[in-house]
Amino acid sequence: MSENKEEPELVVDNDWKSQVEKEKTLADEPQQAAADEPADDLTGDLPPASLAMLISTFYSQAMVALGVMENPATGEKGTDLRIAKHFIDTLEMLEEKTKGNTDEEEDKMFDEVLHLLRMAYVGAKKA
Repeated sequence: MSENKEEPELVVDNDWKSQVEKEKTLADEPQQAAADEPADDLTGDLPPASLAMLISTFYSQAMVALGVMENPATGEKGTDLRIAKHFIDTLEMLEEKTKGNTDEEEDKMFDEVLHLLRMAYVGAKKA
């Protein structure tokens, strides 16, 4: 009895290549739209604008003014309680003005950041 053993035919699925291309094109569309806008060399890769980003910015500036963090411009730590208080007051004002328009996450961030800054301010004032 002779068995007819044929090699299995190798089937190459090229559909996946077109699907990947299609997905890549769709993923690139928002980036392409942004690339079509005039480029501003000063912006670089910045995080999206958000309340959390604004709170973080004021927090960082206050921590620099309290001497907890190094000033990124000088690489040195220094204390300026007047400036630190200004940033804390600004965050308090921002919290008050946005009350009712923030989500749970943002409310929690305001509470935690202001608590940390107030404690650091009291500690720096006593020092």
